[in-house]
Amino acid sequence: MITWTIGRYSDRSLSIMIFLAAAVWGLYWVPIRGLEQLGVMGPWSIAYFNACPILVLVPALFIWRRSLHINFTPAVFAGVILGIGLALYATGLVATSVVRATLLFYLTPIWSTIIGMIWLSERVTALRILAILCGLLGCFLLLRTDQGFNGSINVGDLCSLLSGVFWAVGAASLKRWPGSPTLTITSVQLMVTTVVGLGLGLALFDYPTPDLDSLKAGFALAFFTSVFVLLPSVLLIFTISQILFPGRVGILMMSEVLVAIISASILLPDEQMALLQWLGAAAIIASAFAEVSFSTEPRTEPAG
Repeated sequence: MITWTIGRYSDRSLSIMIFLAAAVWGLYWVPIRGLEQLGVMGPWSIAYFNACPILVLVPALFIWRRSLHINFTPAVFAGVILGIGLALYATGLVATSVVRATLLFYLTPIWSTIIGMIWLSERVTALRILAILCGLLGCFLLLRTDQGFNGSINVGDLCSLLSGVFWAVGAASLKRWPGSPTLTITSVQLMVTTVVGLGLGLALFDYPTPDLDSLKAGFALAFFTSVFVLLPSVLLIFTISQILFPGRVGILMMSEVLVAIISASILLPDEQMALLQWLGAAAIIASAFAEVSFSTEPRTEPAG
């Protein structure tokens, strides 16, 4: 399993890995948009996309079943919290603008650092605070539009804000119990995201149930992208999060925002990037570079 070998890499290498793995999540909107074009709309597309990797993980759970009892309760707890966080984030993307949802979710480094200080005795340096501020400034500039930001709060905004808090707690749980099997955590997370995301979506919106033909048409897209793109990145992020502190992980995962906005700017003619957004992208890269190059923290090796 992945935890058997990941611990031999340096913190700098692990930080680069998580920066790149999170960047993959920035393309999350591409298959979701594709599924909607095939008739699998709104929360149904989120549920379908997250359910497909479970088909692959079930045999893996059977093969490694003897090792799954290790830290089983903490692993399930982390998986549930992370799953709720991602379900809330997906709901926020549907219920409010992508700009507001992403910006509110990526207050995560603040929550992660606070939780890390209280729960994990994480040492917070001036460089860490500067990296957080630089990254948040980058998010603000990158996500800024000509219309600016509406000050009113809606249910999608609330879901997005809560998603960042849940993700921060889940990330701290991974660091708190580094011996928890990543396979268990990931399986629980995907199941919870599927069920909670669909439940929230159906409770808040009125999307039609996809017919069998639409599900068949979207299966290849959902299965390939979720199993061969999303799943490896999730496994990698969860494993490395058992070694690095959640504050650092939160900063490095801002690469998702970077890729999401740039890819949309390239692939969607209506979403071109302005100068301020390019400056925001540079600020995010600078914050990650500072965190990777100059910050140090004690290691915690995951059990293998």
